Amino acid sequence: MKKFDNKYNDIISVENLLLAWQEFLKGKKKKEDVILFQSKLMDNIFCLHDDLKNKTYRHGEYKAFKINDPKPRDIHKASVRDRLLHHAIYRILYPYFDKKFIYDSYSCRNGKGTHKVINRFRDFSRIVSKNNTKICFVLKCDIKKFFANIDHQILKEILNEYIEDKDILWLLDQIIDSFNTADATNSAMTEFVASKERGLPLGNLTSQLLVNIYMNEFDQFVKHNLKVKYYVRYADDFVVMSEDRGYLEKILEQMKEFLENNLKLQMHQNKVFIKTIYSGVDFLGWVNFPNHRVLRTSTKRRMFKSMRKNPKKETMQSYLGMLSHGNGYKLKQIIKTFHKNAN
Repeated sequence: MKKFDNKYNDIISVENLLLAWQEFLKGKKKKEDVILFQSKLMDNIFCLHDDLKNKTYRHGEYKAFKINDPKPRDIHKASVRDRLLHHAIYRILYPYFDKKFIYDSYSCRNGKGTHKVINRFRDFSRIVSKNNTKICFVLKCDIKKFFANIDHQILKEILNEYIEDKDILWLLDQIIDSFNTADATNSAMTEFVASKERGLPLGNLTSQLLVNIYMNEFDQFVKHNLKVKYYVRYADDFVVMSEDRGYLEKILEQMKEFLENNLKLQMHQNKVFIKTIYSGVDFLGWVNFPNHRVLRTSTKRRMFKSMRKNPKKETMQSYLGMLSHGNGYKLKQIIKTFHKNAN
């Protein structure tokens, strides 16, 4: 395996920090904390560079808030200084690790995303069902409290397999150890956390890459050990398709065992099922059938709630764009009428 050959200075150089700033700045220019940081940009860049060079850098605290997307989620937002560093790390590490991932991993990757994965889902279902002439069974799985249960020690061991530069590993340790679920959540959440050194914050750009690196261990096991052909994953949602229900039941147990023993993750008992594609499979907001897909009812409700709060043309256009990836002619007409009446 070709090791990651970039050096620590490639990440912490002033040049890389400035390039990372330009990427970070997109869509944030009017934010008060960003304006404040930019008012003394070069002083802040050089100060961060010196702290990283001298290894006196320490990640700051997070600001916590909640969103509904669609279910309630706890977001933890780092300071501008720390988020700038996340971008600097990401832009150097991502190109290397992206090449290590399997083709059918679709979350937070360039050229991938939800539209690509649901199209891949459709293509696989047609292959397995032989153009809808045979039964196609779909095993749908979900991981319980995914981000909250990423084990720090396991993640660090995985990174050690790819990266030789001890300074880069030290820096990644600072990012990983800057957050743990036990401290960030209330006591009601601790049932999901076996040790304190667990969890990655949803708000970090680096978290998106780190969870893909973590789950790549599972992807490789599924593809190369279990030799599963029709498998796609988006974050903690993944499906396997087969004409044989018994086969899916067998590999489900093997996948559960690998997740628990190797990654200390558990599947969500209430969100794992095996169904036929003819009965409609709920995956990433769409209910998928052999020849069409429709929006999940809860997704439609959330969409109209959002439009009532923000009845702007841009909101309508974004939803019409989303609906172009499925079957929703009547829903499109309702949205257009809703928008017309609201204005």
